[in-house]
Amino acid sequence: MDALVPLIVAITGLPALGVAAWFARGGPGHSPGMALRWALLGAVVLLGALGLYWAGGSRAHVAGVLVAMAIAVNALFASMVLHLRRDRK
Repeated sequence: MDALVPLIVAITGLPALGVAAWFARGGPGHSPGMALRWALLGAVVLLGALGLYWAGGSRAHVAGVLVAMAIAVNALFASMVLHLRRDRK
């Protein structure tokens, strides 16, 4: 039961790695910068799942992992938005 939530979080991070692979394939309209950001996003989610597994039943540790994960994911999304705005010009 303790591994169920980290497993679900890890599974939800896998599509981000698929999107990163899609952006990394090259072609018109595909940006290596976006591929990097999507790969980092997938890695953050997978590391967050690992952190949740490590935290176990400790509410303080779980809260710390969730706050760190939320900050990292939001920073990467802001980076994606800025990257897309820079590409339009």
